[in-house]
Amino acid sequence: MSEGTEVAETGPTANKATNPYTMLLTMLGGGVAIAIVIFAIGLVAGNDDGGDGTTGSATPGDAVPVVLSEFAIDGNLVVPPGAALDVENAGSQVHNLYIEGDGNTADLAGGESESLSTAGLDPGDYTVYCAIPGHREAGMETTLSIEEGAVISTDDPHTGANPDYAQLDEDMINSFQPFVDQVTSGERNTEGVGAQDMEPVIDPDGYKRFDLVAEIGEWEIEPGNVVEAWTFNGMVPGPTIKVNVGDKVRIRLINKMPLGTDIHLHGIRKENEFDGVSPLTQDLTMQGETFDYEFTAIEPAVGMYHPHAHGYIAIPNGMWGAVLVSSDSLLPRGQTVSGVEIPADLDPVLEDVMVLNDAGTIGLSLNGKSFPATEPYAFNVGDWAAIHYYNEGLQIHPMHLHQFPQLIYAKDGIPLDQPYWADTVNIAPGERYSVLFQTARPGVWVWHCHILNHAERESGMFGMVTALVVS
Repeated sequence: MSEGTEVAETGPTANKATNPYTMLLTMLGGGVAIAIVIFAIGLVAGNDDGGDGTTGSATPGDAVPVVLSEFAIDGNLVVPPGAALDVENAGSQVHNLYIEGDGNTADLAGGESESLSTAGLDPGDYTVYCAIPGHREAGMETTLSIEEGAVISTDDPHTGANPDYAQLDEDMINSFQPFVDQVTSGERNTEGVGAQDMEPVIDPDGYKRFDLVAEIGEWEIEPGNVVEAWTFNGMVPGPTIKVNVGDKVRIRLINKMPLGTDIHLHGIRKENEFDGVSPLTQDLTMQGETFDYEFTAIEPAVGMYHPHAHGYIAIPNGMWGAVLVSSDSLLPRGQTVSGVEIPADLDPVLEDVMVLNDAGTIGLSLNGKSFPATEPYAFNVGDWAAIHYYNEGLQIHPMHLHQFPQLIYAKDGIPLDQPYWADTVNIAPGERYSVLFQTARPGVWVWHCHILNHAERESGMFGMVTALVVS
């Protein structure tokens, strides 16, 4: 494509209006000025140490107000022995409060409250957190200090002094810098890359064999945040398995976990004995054992693999990956959708997976990474790209791509008779959506979950956010 040529916008109602988002940073690359875009999610009000509440002495048994919200635990948690915690959920999501190893509230809906006793706890420091999957990782963890002679604050966590707006602005801008550095340098800011394509071993009987080693190991979610992940082959997501219709496929599970496991091939046609549901279709594969799953690929598929046994722990903690069977053949080549013609010879520059998670040790993430460690995507103006969304989490995620409409052309690997355009695609747990888009304008275009607290917290951007860099 010649320099300076403008590509027509794709999508049924292309919007040529001026971008409404604030420009954060202008970068130069190949002579093209590119701008990082800040999208204006409403900022969460922070705390300020300058509140004019008072403190007074308290006797053991008095109550300390504690307020839960997305995603914070607010209150003066330096208390005398025996004090109760008056816990209120002021957020929009369900939260709870756990004192690590020593008691907890029930799950509280917005507006609900409950008292949590500290009676019987010795003086010392205790970790307190919200145990709803993903909330602790998003910031709902702090320290409760029980001290002899401590006084209970009468400050109301709802009505403290005004937040430090200047600090909120600074935190927001600073949260982008590691991502900007990653884009400009081309160097990743965390160790480990997930969802790497896996080359098979060709067995003597003609099967393509893929060895998946189940093991627990360290995984860096964001710069400096290393967690204990449950992995396949030491990566999150596990290796991406790509095969063609007609292939005979063997997936060998090698279990190095401390407990039994299995593999369910979700969305892949196979015999019942290979469905991976212990103990119904097989025995648990115990530590040190192996199990072979076999199938002949009879149709295109956008499948995924994950454990069925102990799945509620293993999957949120990172044990998942993609299986693509001739997925390129699902593309709507030559079709016209809402007035937009898809080229008959369409050859996307990228066909990739984006696995969504929100729980366990991995937390709110895209392909096992939380912003600013998420992968930026580099394109030229006019490129086409295909993305397969996978939701391996516990919540829905409406994925919004700035500027470029997404053509939904397959659901769970099944091609749609009537593909359709959308700028936000809602993916429920277990679902896969295949989308196609064209990068028609230069710039840096943000791509994020549109549940706002899945992409932003008080300290700035995090979680389910990345960007396209189009030059």
